[in-house]
Amino acid sequence: MSEIKTIATRESYGNALVELGREHDDLIVLDADLAGATKTATFKKEFPQRHIDCGIAESNMMGIAAGLAACGKVPFASTFAMFAAGRAYEQVRNSIGYPHLNVKIGATHAGISVGEDGATHQCNEDIALMRTIPGMTVICPSDDIEARAAVRAAYEYVGPVYLRFGRLAVPVINDRPDYKFEMGKGITLRDGKDVTIIATGLCVSEALTAADMLKADGIDAQVINIHTIKPLDEELVLAAAAKTGRVVTCEEHSVIGGLGSAVCDVLSEKLPTRVMKIGINDTFGESGPAKELIVKYGIDGASIAAKVKAFMA
Repeated sequence: MSEIKTIATRESYGNALVELGREHDDLIVLDADLAGATKTATFKKEFPQRHIDCGIAESNMMGIAAGLAACGKVPFASTFAMFAAGRAYEQVRNSIGYPHLNVKIGATHAGISVGEDGATHQCNEDIALMRTIPGMTVICPSDDIEARAAVRAAYEYVGPVYLRFGRLAVPVINDRPDYKFEMGKGITLRDGKDVTIIATGLCVSEALTAADMLKADGIDAQVINIHTIKPLDEELVLAAAAKTGRVVTCEEHSVIGGLGSAVCDVLSEKLPTRVMKIGINDTFGESGPAKELIVKYGIDGASIAAKVKAFMA
């Protein structure tokens, strides 16, 4: 059996920027003294004149990005999710969201998989924060292929986009000829009739693992990858809920305000359905190895499978 390829989506972000930079002279990359960690250093090496290190001044960086966008450039403002969505929230809202400027925010190191950096850097609230900004598109890719496609789609889209990337290397699950990334459209990875598991980010591969475990127990689970959380693919969510009658959401994010909340918003209004949200349960993270934290906080495949079985019962 061949070894499964793994790569961190922050790596994909850096690689995609270089590819796009070769094609588009208007693409400018900004970073806040974290180019090595966000992987924008690869862009800086090839295009030093189009890379701006703003220093440890993330809020100012968002203002600079807004100015560049107003001048016709396509800036990608890059830093950790905690700083992009947390520290610079006001500037993202007022300087980028309010005038609906064409700024792309590359937020790396999101979620508890930041690992040893601990609770202060494990941003489990960023999707909730960005979802509330009118007109902001929010994307959380599941693997290398999807992340690179998402960066390209973000460049082609005119308007503000929040891109969420991880530090931990995750399995490549979209390596197939028919893969197609379309902003605002989810992807059914596995059909099933008993329950629907809707996942985003690194939880997509874990949801597929959970589906395999559930199948062994006689539970036929549908698995849907929602890479674009806003705008949400309401049509797909409603069709899945109508088909199975039970929905489980999985995310490396707080259960408050993220993918689960977005799904519940749609279903409660248009098709009341039993839903269980799996994610970080209104708590801060802690320092530790990323893979161990994923298990401790119950978003690994085995934990998801166990929770789905209990939910079905």
